[in-house]
Parts: sequence; C-alpha cells; structure tokens
Amino acid sequence: MSEWSDDTETTPMVTPSEVLEHVYCPRFTWFMNVQHIAQHEDQRYKVLRGREVHRRRSVENRDYLRRRIGATRRETEVYLASPRLRLRGIVDEVLWLADGTMAPLDYKYTPRREQVFKTHETQILLYAMLIAETYELPVERGFVAYIRDGSHLIEVPVTPAGITQTQRLVDEIFDIIETGRLPARTRSPLRCEDCCYKNICA
Repeated sequence: MSEWSDDTETTPMVTPSEVLEHVYCPRFTWFMNVQHIAQHEDQRYKVLRGREVHRRRSVENRDYLRRRIGATRRETEVYLASPRLRLRGIVDEVLWLADGTMAPLDYKYTPRREQVFKTHETQILLYAMLIAETYELPVERGFVAYIRDGSHLIEVPVTPAGITQTQRLVDEIFDIIETGRLPARTRSPLRCEDCCYKNICA
C-alpha cells in the first residue's frame, strides 16, 4: 500500500495506478497489499522507460492545446496528496481555466480515439478529486490528450455521480486491505492471460 507522510502523521494512501489495477482485477489489490507479493516488472522497465522518455518529448510545446481548453495558467507534473481522500498521485498538468474552474490534463501516448478509455476517464476523475481537495476550487471537467498520432483532445465531464463511483473504488480497495478478504477475480479470462499473478491465483 502506498504511503505519504507529513510532519504530523502518516496516512495510508493509494495512487491512481493502484486504483486502475484494482479495476483491471480486484485481486491485484489483494496480492499487492494483503499478501505483499510485488509485480515482476523488472524486465519491462527499459521498455516502459523508453516510452516515458518518448512521451515526455512528445508533450513539449503543447501551448495550443491549452489555448483550446481556455487555460490561463498551468503547473506541470504536480504531486498531490489528500489524507482525507486517501489518494496521492502526480498530475501531468493542473490547469486554471478562464471560467474560474480548474482541470487536470493527462497525456497518453496511444492512438487517437473518438471516446476516452474508461480507465483514462477514471484516472481523470481521481485527479479531479485531488485538485478540488487541494486547491479548493471547482473541477467540472478534465482532459485527455492522445498524442501518438498528432494531438487529439477529449474532454471528460466531472460529475457528482462519477466522483461517487470513483470514491467507491477507493473504498473497495481499503476494504480489501483492512479485512484481508480475497475478492472475486475479473470476469474477463483474457485479462488473466496477461496477468503477472496468473500462476498463483487460485
């Protein structure tokens, strides 16, 4: 389980990546945070690092995207943490918008699509929760920029229903951690085929 501390307390928190792994299969949460069996990703490190370097280079000089959004100010790679939400993470860009609201902007080095991936939508909602909590300003939407084939921008609405559903995912994770119960596996056999825990998942 991810942790962050300040001078007065140490509060258990999870990251957006851990939430998305939980969505992929709740047993990720159980193996990682109850059984403390780490994922074996050493072999993937160089590949992932190469992609990250490429992605970082690709997102430079994206001012025209921010103008389209109506951003008046931005901060990049912002670390945010909320003990109350039990969340922490790094947002690609935190934007201040002309209408007085704020928004997260997340870059994805994947092919463009007309609708946002569900996992990317969940990530935006998690970032929106952190931004609203940290800056105490409204967050009504977020943005995902698919930049592999140019730059394709999709707006993600931030609604009370979406926030409630996303908070429920965080609650589910901590319920598994605190009770130690083994959750049901994913209903998708295809996900099991590519899972690092498939050889030990009963």
